[in-house]
Amino acid sequence: MSVEEKPVRKTGIAHFFAAAGYSAAGLRRLAGESAFRQEVALIGGLLLLFVVSGASGPEMLGLVGLGLLLIAVEALNTALEVLVDQLSPGWSAWAKDAKDLGSLAVACVIGLVLAYAAVVLIW
Repeated sequence: MSVEEKPVRKTGIAHFFAAAGYSAAGLRRLAGESAFRQEVALIGGLLLLFVVSGASGPEMLGLVGLGLLLIAVEALNTALEVLVDQLSPGWSAWAKDAKDLGSLAVACVIGLVLAYAAVVLIW
């Protein structure tokens, strides 16, 4: 395995554009995950339900905010899984625990999204 030299750190406006590029690359990588696509479909479906039910702007904004939180947690979970797969190509208890904990974090946010949607749509 060859060791690549660390690139020179960008500063100023170049750093801003580099960071935007890294975020876009992360989004492209995340789009390859079926869980991410399912979560986007969930938020989109709930948003449509909010519109049809006459939810207010702030209520819809709350759902969008929770949707972004869900995407952020899913991105961290995916990053964790990528690292674990690299460090432990075979099965190991610690790798399973790490992946299970990441999955729990995503499930908690999905629960929060669903609870919020229930409160908005029922009350």
